[in-house]
Amino acid sequence: MNRPIEFHHPVMCNEVVDLLGNVPGDFVIDATLGDGGHAEALLEYNSNIVLLGIDRDASAIERSYKRLSHFGDRVKFVEGRFANIAEIAMESGFGVPAGVLFDLGVSSPQIDEPERGFSFSASAPLDMRMGEAKISARGFIESVEFGELARVLREFGEVSHPGRVARAIIEMRDKTGVETTEELAKAVKNAIPNCRNADLARVFQAIRIFINDELTELRRGLSAALDELIPDGVIVVISYHSLEDRIVKRFFAGEEKGCICPPELPVCRCGHLPRIRRPFRKPMRPSEEEIRENNRARSAKLRAAVKI
Repeated sequence: MNRPIEFHHPVMCNEVVDLLGNVPGDFVIDATLGDGGHAEALLEYNSNIVLLGIDRDASAIERSYKRLSHFGDRVKFVEGRFANIAEIAMESGFGVPAGVLFDLGVSSPQIDEPERGFSFSASAPLDMRMGEAKISARGFIESVEFGELARVLREFGEVSHPGRVARAIIEMRDKTGVETTEELAKAVKNAIPNCRNADLARVFQAIRIFINDELTELRRGLSAALDELIPDGVIVVISYHSLEDRIVKRFFAGEEKGCICPPELPVCRCGHLPRIRRPFRKPMRPSEEEIRENNRARSAKLRAAVKI
């Protein structure tokens, strides 16, 4: 007997609907479709909305199709990278978007599928690939040099003592191999006294972000989404760690500014004009009630921008 699918409940769904449910146009892009929860809420809230759902993960497209297919031609599913949002939007035939949503990071279904290798909570092959990532986490660890691994841990995971952790991983790799999530977690625990889950999470995060090129993807995706939006269109971004949030904050701040010439120049030469306004400066955070119901929402930050 087939068990019913248990769909992931989207983070800060009410806030997303408030911001995107009444945008000045009917076409909305969910650039990180995932399990389809935000998309479902938007389609149910506003019957005029048509939605393009993009995800680089084929399994996410499959799951969201089962959740959203009853909306018929109001939703289209595309497997792809959101850095290519302009090309995907043009080919979709829906038109110019009035709203774009980015719900970043790894999704709950990906974490909950041990065979994907995203989580340290169960032993599984060390994979972590999203979509067409060229190399798995195992392949990366098998070939990486100490200095590069330490850099990845420091820059993409903000790991404490990245050199010590990198050395422990390299030593285990050279002696017995690091082929599973359990073995990677063991190497980290060897390096960090009183190792906490947060320490493990930072190491796994760093390797996942690096092999999937997530931060470069985010910068390109934000820029492309802003270019595509109609005037008064809205971008909403939910991030889950400081690296992502910093990129979003700086991007919005830069696009909100006028002249970006060096201050010593007496006359503006750049001609840069503000492209967005921010409806609120500080990020929205999940309510205490939502965090109690879904602990994975605890680190979420939501930022938004309106195109001028």
